[in-house]
Amino acid sequence: MNYKFIKGGVTAPQGFTAQGVCASVKPSNKTKRDLALIYSDVLCNAAAVFTKNLVKSDTIAVTKKHLENGKAQAVIVNSGNANTCNADGYEKAEQMCKIAAEALNVSEQDVIVASTGVIGQVLPIEPVIKGVEEMKGRLSKEGGTNAAEAIMTTDTVKKEMAMEMTLDGKKVTIGGIAKGSGMIHINMGTMLSFVTTDAAVSGEMLREALLEAVEDSYNMVSVDGDTSTNDTLAILASGKAGNKEITEKNQDYRTFVEGLTAAFKALAKQLAADGEGATKLLVCSVSGAKTKKDAKGVAKSVICSSLLKAAMFGADANWGRVLCAIGYSGMNVDVKKVDVSFKSSKGVIDVCKNGAGIEFSEEKAKKILLEKEIEILVSLNDGNAQAQAYGCDLTYDYVKINGDYRT
Repeated sequence: MNYKFIKGGVTAPQGFTAQGVCASVKPSNKTKRDLALIYSDVLCNAAAVFTKNLVKSDTIAVTKKHLENGKAQAVIVNSGNANTCNADGYEKAEQMCKIAAEALNVSEQDVIVASTGVIGQVLPIEPVIKGVEEMKGRLSKEGGTNAAEAIMTTDTVKKEMAMEMTLDGKKVTIGGIAKGSGMIHINMGTMLSFVTTDAAVSGEMLREALLEAVEDSYNMVSVDGDTSTNDTLAILASGKAGNKEITEKNQDYRTFVEGLTAAFKALAKQLAADGEGATKLLVCSVSGAKTKKDAKGVAKSVICSSLLKAAMFGADANWGRVLCAIGYSGMNVDVKKVDVSFKSSKGVIDVCKNGAGIEFSEEKAKKILLEKEIEILVSLNDGNAQAQAYGCDLTYDYVKINGDYRT
């Protein structure tokens, strides 16, 4: 392991500052921070990936356009309004970029924009103007945590991460924030996430690293099976660490991808654990698969099973639901070779061997499944490939939250 996690978030790398304020983007919000700015004091190489939903926020169209040259210097984000399915959505997204650019004295073409919240409601621009004016001159290293709060919607906790590694003998830092609690499903796996690094990485290699790292992290998350309209994961690299720029897939590139993947996984787990109404983080660890594709497909299928998620909420060791999910995964699996165990801080218990039930202590299983983090261990006993997927339990509160989300 060539990295270590440290305290901090999106402003941990050299060159980055941020801030978040309550701008009352949603008129009923009078206290929660809901507008964020992230700024680099130099122009960065940048890349992003987005939702695969055909219905997309206009912020995505604007950000894609601005990232055509692989450069960015700032990010502006609001919560409380998704700016999706609005006749003036594109215009409002461009306005947000212009407002941020003028305040930060950068080109509006170098601003990334994102929104999250209710779909189909017109985004008021006046709160954005007011909020940016309030943040002007107040961006700081300490402001990163305020930015993390500002992008939250139904999230119950802020999601931040920072880590250090060594590249070319230089200390390199990666930092990030994320938001997401509901409408999270594989095919991006998060609603919004902004990651920064001071590593020197070419634009082409940064995008390649992003695409590699997202596959085993954000793309392995599912809270509720709904792919959001606004999913955006963007990364900016300031190059201030002073390492020799990564321009090819050499050992430094592999080290960077390893750290970036771990960083993304750390944020992905935070997203899964804070799923709407969730009481438990679920991790499905699959081993012994014929191929990586099979391992990932099985892990995703298990973590997405509503029946399994409900069983985990009730601390019910219903391993048959794991087998059922494996069976409809569509992967190349010999179900008569499958072993299943449940694991937590209270221990591990085997519940299925060779695709059949075995005797086990229901009392011990209950104790294991009452913990806040549960690992579902699936051994396919048919190869060497492995994968992990991340999710949460399905609770009464999920329905309550989404029963009146708009009103």
